[in-house]
Amino acid sequence: MSLIAEILETERPQDKLVQRLRESLSGYLDLAQVNDCIRAYEFGASAHAGQFRKTGEAYICHPVSVAIILSDMHMDASGIMAALLHDVVEDTLISKDELAEQFNLEVAELVDGVTKLTQIDNKSHAEAQAENVRKMFMAMAKDLRVIIVKLADRLHNMQTLDVMAPAKKRRIARETLDIYAPIANRLGMRSIQQKLESLSLSAMYPMRYAVIKKAIKKARGNRREIVQTIESSIKNRLQEADLTCEVVGREKNIYSIYKKMLSKNNSLADVFDVYAFRILCENVDTCYRTLGVMHNLYKPIPGRFKDYIALPKANGYQSLHSILMGPFGVPIEIQIRTYDMHRMSESGIAAHWLYKSDDEKAPKFQDRANEWLTDLLEIQKSAGDSLEFIENLKVDLFPQEVFVFTPNGEIIKLPRGATIVDFAYAVHTDLGNACVSARIDKQLVPLQSKLENGVTVEIVTAPWARPNPLWLNYVITAKARSGIRNYLKHFKQQEAISLGQRLLEKELQALHIHLDNIDEAKINIMLKSLSMSSLDELLEDIGLGNKMPLLIAKRLTQEDVTAAVKLDDHEATHKTPLIIKGTEGMVITLAKCCRPIPGDSIIGFFNPGKGIVVHHHECRNRNVDRKKQNNWLDVEWSPDVTGDFSAELRISVLNERGSLATIASTISNLDSNIENVTVVDQDDRICVDLITLTVKDRIHLAKIIRRLTELAIVLKITRVKA
Repeated sequence: MSLIAEILETERPQDKLVQRLRESLSGYLDLAQVNDCIRAYEFGASAHAGQFRKTGEAYICHPVSVAIILSDMHMDASGIMAALLHDVVEDTLISKDELAEQFNLEVAELVDGVTKLTQIDNKSHAEAQAENVRKMFMAMAKDLRVIIVKLADRLHNMQTLDVMAPAKKRRIARETLDIYAPIANRLGMRSIQQKLESLSLSAMYPMRYAVIKKAIKKARGNRREIVQTIESSIKNRLQEADLTCEVVGREKNIYSIYKKMLSKNNSLADVFDVYAFRILCENVDTCYRTLGVMHNLYKPIPGRFKDYIALPKANGYQSLHSILMGPFGVPIEIQIRTYDMHRMSESGIAAHWLYKSDDEKAPKFQDRANEWLTDLLEIQKSAGDSLEFIENLKVDLFPQEVFVFTPNGEIIKLPRGATIVDFAYAVHTDLGNACVSARIDKQLVPLQSKLENGVTVEIVTAPWARPNPLWLNYVITAKARSGIRNYLKHFKQQEAISLGQRLLEKELQALHIHLDNIDEAKINIMLKSLSMSSLDELLEDIGLGNKMPLLIAKRLTQEDVTAAVKLDDHEATHKTPLIIKGTEGMVITLAKCCRPIPGDSIIGFFNPGKGIVVHHHECRNRNVDRKKQNNWLDVEWSPDVTGDFSAELRISVLNERGSLATIASTISNLDSNIENVTVVDQDDRICVDLITLTVKDRIHLAKIIRRLTELAIVLKITRVKA
């Protein structure tokens, strides 16, 4: 290799990144752990060899960048190794078992938790994404490092989003704002949250982002004098009170400015009118003393004080917030907190690794995160599908809290706008299921009453009570919504089974037989033919109207329940012999409005006197019939159906001598008969005919249409379905 080539080789971007990672890790890990991380890098680099990102750099640069983000949080060695290997299972031929063998099971489990589900067939993008988020939360419940690795992965992807197509950039940015930034907020990782929000805004609305960024830069210069005046006043007053605190001007996040402009319909000038300062103290006692000094220096604005130290936010955030009227009539926003609280507010759950000296505080944050995850796991178990889980998750990720008390004095945190029912489910699911009314401060109130800060709520229950579907109209918490839906789903299922059993027994009674007297082997044969696992499943289907009790009763009383029975001899002389699966022993009538043929999607209606009337699934008349008939059911053609069936074609042909004869001859040559011809429209050039002909099935009809289309005289052919 030449000297130039060697120089170029040593200057690869990944080499610089690895060197930076090594330096960062050496600051808090021992040498053996650093070497393990470098070995993970080498393994990942080998697995990703030949793969490149859209930015043009080697793919391994991405995992290394993610690992650097985590090393800044002082993530442990296993977390760093998982970051370096997080795309190996998804994007290369390496399996989870191989990772466990090469490194350890802990690393393999972390990588698997971050890995997307690849075997998702026949799913929309939204469903696939929902499945992946659901899987990630399952892994988070076992190990919180999964979400921290995922957030770092998303942060680096957002930082390198510029190379993507605009539509994809917007979709990824929207997903980040909807899911990942709120998760970072929920885990108290404010620094990551703000970066994700700003990058998302930049990707979705680059012009708006640029305008706000420019305005912030300009305002910074214009406001410097006022900021310095206020900061000096605060420092002097704290010094006079003999309080040692650090005062810093707080710059607002671009996304929070944009969100405030949208929610309050403010202009940029209105948003910049607020001056923000943060005061960091040594301990909690000093925080409250500092608050008194600030309220003595500038007058507080009534109703704008919040004590998040005594009542922390759900994500563990603690601080005193107050808005004061400062000099020149400008409002001043003050945040007062301890140094520990400040570290936790920036890093949240990641502070467990970042600040080893704060280990005694970290468990509190982990307990809160684990409590949240436990609630989410309970919700996901009862969610019908992944999209419902995501809907519940989004509700849970955007809380503005209200604090209420139980009769025993316990504090319950709920989102603003929560009702009595939300409170009941927050205490316990069984309490929510059984609540009938409530007392707020000993006064009886309806269940839909919204809760306010500081009230005491007492739930009144009854043993006969059950959730009301109307509650879903006003509950707002994911736990309440999920609990109600789960109960109703289970209750509906039991009701359907009970109704199905009554309907089936009624039909069997007419045939002089009882369900209990039917041989179990015969029931099992029929269940197998219907691809059902239990009698309850069949009864539920009957109760929900998906299966007709009369048909099931007839099949259960036949000698051979799997046999397909044709029409009786009398009917066969007048109608086409037809076999429809699941309608054995019934009279079958084909609807003349749409003329269904084998191969069509069909739907059946039970009409007394007519038997089952079969329509094409696209027939417009089926909607009319559905309103008239309760006894509609999905049916399908039996695979061994034979016979001739009528179909109707609308054909536009050139109005020439012998045109109709040519068409008739072509149809006849394809083993089909013309039953009827009607001239719908005619002029000197074009003639439109409706032709009713016989066919075997859809394939036969398709051959006829294809052959007719090849004729020079035929301009257009459509099949009449209604």
